Amino acid sequence: MAMQGIDEDPTPHGELTLQTLSMPADTNPYGDIFGGWLMTQMDLGGAILAQEVAKGRVTTVAVGSMVFLRPVPVGATVSVYASTLDVGRTSIRTLIEVWIKECGNRDMTKVTEGEYVYVAIDDNGRTRPVPK
Repeated sequence: MAMQGIDEDPTPHGELTLQTLSMPADTNPYGDIFGGWLMTQMDLGGAILAQEVAKGRVTTVAVGSMVFLRPVPVGATVSVYASTLDVGRTSIRTLIEVWIKECGNRDMTKVTEGEYVYVAIDDNGRTRPVPK
């Protein structure tokens, strides 16, 4: 699955894995939410999906193809959607999208997407096969 263009399909792809509220403490000097905060939410949401696929512990090994489409205002409901793109012997490649709903507005707006890769690990932090 390729990353979706902003105007291609105005609905989220994947499973809703995380939902939170953007807060003033997470803003830059202009009042917009930091991109790094969004990446953290994406990593958390993707890890939730990857743990289900791996049936256990995972860790993030790569982030790529990040695209920030528009700023996120304070007070928006931030929804993380994740879908599995590929499962390797030890890795899970995911596509993660973030959509927001601003207070008082029912419409959802896509604000970013990216590919995150997780690897299944054992209790000692060593890679292990992903169960089939």
